Amino acid sequence: LAAAERVIAYKTAGYTVARPLELGAVLGGAGAPAVAQLRAIGLQLGLAFQLRDDLLGVYGDPAVTGKPSGDDLITGKRTVLIAEGLARADGGAAARLRALLGTEVSPAELADARAILTDCGAQGAVEARIESALASALGGIDALPTSAPARAKLTALAHRITHRAA
Repeated sequence: LAAAERVIAYKTAGYTVARPLELGAVLGGAGAPAVAQLRAIGLQLGLAFQLRDDLLGVYGDPAVTGKPSGDDLITGKRTVLIAEGLARADGGAAARLRALLGTEVSPAELADARAILTDCGAQGAVEARIESALASALGGIDALPTSAPARAKLTALAHRITHRAA
């Protein structure tokens, strides 16, 4: 779990949201405190974005996401969702889930993996993490020393990237 979270923090959260917000702030002439605030907001939004991506990688509709459902299982990607599932599932279910990682999964095996992740509470735990990161980011947005329209646009962006279907 810690390793999956580090990858999110150093990779996806940074380049997907935090750095673009920082760059925009610097180019817009913001001072160091505002840049730091936006980085913190961006890291939370980037975390939520990646956690949503992890859920979509297992539960998403391929017609909407543009990638095969179960792709993270097939590639053996050690996501927060998978880590939560392995930690929360009982011995037999965890062993079944572990056996599916890095293999070509059939529709029945994908359904089994989804059921394990849902039944053990991993899916719910990831959804809770998304909501927590979003709440943290929204609190940061509310505290930004900027105009109400700018905060409204950033708030809309925050909701859009954390509750997306693709």
